[in-house]
Amino acid sequence: MNDTRNSKNLKPGRRDFIKKLGKVTLAAAAAPLVATFSPVLARGRNEPAEQMVLELLESLTGRQKRSLLLSWDDPRRLQARNNWHVVRKRISGIYTRSQQEIIREILRGALSEVGFEKTMRAMQDDGGGLGNYSAALFSDVRDRLCFLLAGRHQTIRVDGGNERNAVFGGPMFYGHAVDFNERPDHPGNVWWHQSRLAGKVYDALDGKQQNLALVRAGSPADAPSSVVLRGNQGRFSGLPVSELSADQKGLVEQTLRSLLEPYRESDVAEVLASIKSNGGLGKLHMSFYEEGDLPDQNGIWDRWKLEGPAFAWYFRGSPHVHTWVNVAHKGVVALSNGRPG
Repeated sequence: MNDTRNSKNLKPGRRDFIKKLGKVTLAAAAAPLVATFSPVLARGRNEPAEQMVLELLESLTGRQKRSLLLSWDDPRRLQARNNWHVVRKRISGIYTRSQQEIIREILRGALSEVGFEKTMRAMQDDGGGLGNYSAALFSDVRDRLCFLLAGRHQTIRVDGGNERNAVFGGPMFYGHAVDFNERPDHPGNVWWHQSRLAGKVYDALDGKQQNLALVRAGSPADAPSSVVLRGNQGRFSGLPVSELSADQKGLVEQTLRSLLEPYRESDVAEVLASIKSNGGLGKLHMSFYEEGDLPDQNGIWDRWKLEGPAFAWYFRGSPHVHTWVNVAHKGVVALSNGRPG
């Protein structure tokens, strides 16, 4: 199909984008970076992932729609969990093989090439592959449509920008467990490199800065509450990025680029625009949590958080990787309390 071929043909563009992203710093070039990708800043119906979501909707039978096409106001649309299913039936048990291939292409379009490969690897290790996850569509029967995939260590959403204040369409979750209780160096974990980069930030801090960045009394819960957005009036733990030197900020930027690398151009550009409009990189804070940190890692932290007025990214690497994400354009965004299907 043309839409499928077009989504695959975007791979070189994604690679070029990541290369460009790796060559710039947010502090010096956030505005030019966002301006460069302004044509795809707003997620829309014409992106490959959204086109495949529409194709999936059109392929549903009447019987499938009764189970898989949910109301736009259903609270599950904005839910994120570490292990849940948006509908009871698994993908392999309710979607045809051709529909399952469409779902695979939706994910390919919503992620970068690297992100797609790592997510597929994590889903295979954690849940036995795509077929054991769940997926549903949400619609208001007019022009709003959202696809949501859920299962162990995944909450992925494609919504065409319809949830206008939420990047990624709402809060997300990703993770990976090669073993349930992973060793301190987390061998084989597809996301552990993100913590290695965060550890470099901590190592570059002086004693006073490390004391501000280190949180000794507890760590955030392994729950959506850990990424509630606090807005401009919020109080944040940890060390303000504004107090770092240029070299230290560069290490924060490397960590942020690693966090964003798995996602498509439009979502990355939207995150950068959110950070810029909420005061820039200097408004973010970085925290490292003593609780739950595994021993013998040479300063690589298992639990840490990068947070600002409309940005929250909590990496929880023990006993294995759980990562909670919530990014918006403005202030405080309520999280859904809906129960999974």
